[in-house]
Amino acid sequence: MTAILIYSDQDNFALELAAAARSLNADQLKAVTINNDAQAQVLADAGVDVLKINHDGIVLADVAVMAAVLAQAASKVNADMIFLTSNRRGKELSGRLAQLTGAGCLTDVNQVTAEGGAVQCRRNALGGATVAVQSINTDKKVIAFMPRSFETATGAGGNIEALEVNVPAATVKLTEVRAKSGDNVDIEAAEVLVAVGQGLKDADQLPAVEKLAKTLGGEVACSKPVATDKKWLSEERIIGLSGKKCKPKLAILLGISGQVQFTVGIRDAKTIVSINTDENASMNTMADYVLVADLHQAVEELNAKL
Repeated sequence: MTAILIYSDQDNFALELAAAARSLNADQLKAVTINNDAQAQVLADAGVDVLKINHDGIVLADVAVMAAVLAQAASKVNADMIFLTSNRRGKELSGRLAQLTGAGCLTDVNQVTAEGGAVQCRRNALGGATVAVQSINTDKKVIAFMPRSFETATGAGGNIEALEVNVPAATVKLTEVRAKSGDNVDIEAAEVLVAVGQGLKDADQLPAVEKLAKTLGGEVACSKPVATDKKWLSEERIIGLSGKKCKPKLAILLGISGQVQFTVGIRDAKTIVSINTDENASMNTMADYVLVADLHQAVEELNAKL
């Protein structure tokens, strides 16, 4: 009998984990929610059975306490596997939870299959230069999945059950909560992305790129140097190994050479259009359509015609 426990503090990510668990045809699937009644209902409406933990002493930012609580939940349902989201908090939580439960752990997984009694996990390796298929040999397994690796689960008829746990003493004291300042764009959710690379001559060209993205109903994104070195855009807009994994219906890539650190974040796009003066740019080998042209002129003409 295979039992899987899933947890994410974000609704969509939790539903993606439910889809990942269902792909393995587990005998039992349970989701945990912590101080989030609304999320418990969302999961139940998708046909997932939910263990609802409500306790004033649990602070989501206190990863040590979160790991202890989830370890108790896993023990109570005899979970063989625990699925988490491979974001910043999820990666730390994965390691702590694996240590507490004596489990093997893999993060940044984007596909999982059951073959010959073993669970095979596909993940990027060597900085994204290749894809590795790995398995965990321990009886207990903690697996953290990259966001948007699965479609969100759907269904109906899930149950919600309250779960009591022993909450250890807090290791973090929450003194204040502030809204995140600056850019709060979610490029992972965008259906259309217009991404700029170092081929963009200067920041004065960004308004034209933003106009194109807005006309197409999308968002502006970028390669890492545009945000971290030139600081023309926020780090929330970075695509790739150091940023976000995106899966838009359309990705228009402007002046992006196609280093592997970038391509791992965009290769799952449905349609990729590369505009570059270099016909031999690596990005062109992945693109569905290639336009060898000056990106500034191309953006100007696209804006005029659209």
